[in-house]
Amino acid sequence: MGVRIVNGVLSADHVHIFAEIPPQVAVSDFVKIAKGRSSRKIQQEFPEIGKRYWGRHFWGRGFFSTTGGNVTDEMINAYINGHVDAHKSDNENNITLE
Repeated sequence: MGVRIVNGVLSADHVHIFAEIPPQVAVSDFVKIAKGRSSRKIQQEFPEIGKRYWGRHFWGRGFFSTTGGNVTDEMINAYINGHVDAHKSDNENNITLE
């Protein structure tokens, strides 16, 4: 899809992803594919989770995205990196990729 994940945070109950998505790819299409593939992979790797969520959605139905405007890359990275510090006790992992 040509998507590049720039930064992200994994929490116990949610995920923040800062991604560069090409203009020809709808954000909703990327989110749908990312949720579907990650859910399948997680359930394959941890079968007990698959049993718990059988017949239900693994991920929540919604998502938030923003484009351009007054929000800079630095602001997004600062938010994500600050989010890690706020929840360190939740066993989060920062997944900064380059």
